[in-house]
Amino acid sequence: MQARLRRLNADYERVTAVFTQHPFIRLELAEGTPPDKYTFTFQIKGLVPAGEESVIGVLHKAEVFLPIDYPRRPPFCRMITPVFHPNIDPQKICIGDHWSAGQSLAQLVVQIGEIICYQSYNVKSPLNALAAAWAETHMSEIPIDNADLSTGL
Repeated sequence: MQARLRRLNADYERVTAVFTQHPFIRLELAEGTPPDKYTFTFQIKGLVPAGEESVIGVLHKAEVFLPIDYPRRPPFCRMITPVFHPNIDPQKICIGDHWSAGQSLAQLVVQIGEIICYQSYNVKSPLNALAAAWAETHMSEIPIDNADLSTGL
């Protein structure tokens, strides 16, 4: 348990340092002592559903929850605002099949941003089949945003 508390404290310090002055990602809320639930705002271009279409949106919010057996188990991530992406559904962001306990929370948050703006996507095992089909037929429009989100890592 002590190792988990040390990790949670280290993650909080790093996330605060990286995202306080970050040009595209902002830490909005950290809950718990030490924090194990976070809300982040991303100011990047991504697709949002608008009826039968999707349009470009520039403000996205995501929540990251660190389970009791974190970092052995991956964080649970979900969008608070809707995003049209192959690896995002209303309940979950697929952060990949290869979570490593050595990956930092700050790196994960950057990965979520890269997913939102289509710098990262996987159409082979999608959570959203419509978005996967869109991505396969709109390759020339991807990524939606080329922002360097790894600033400060």
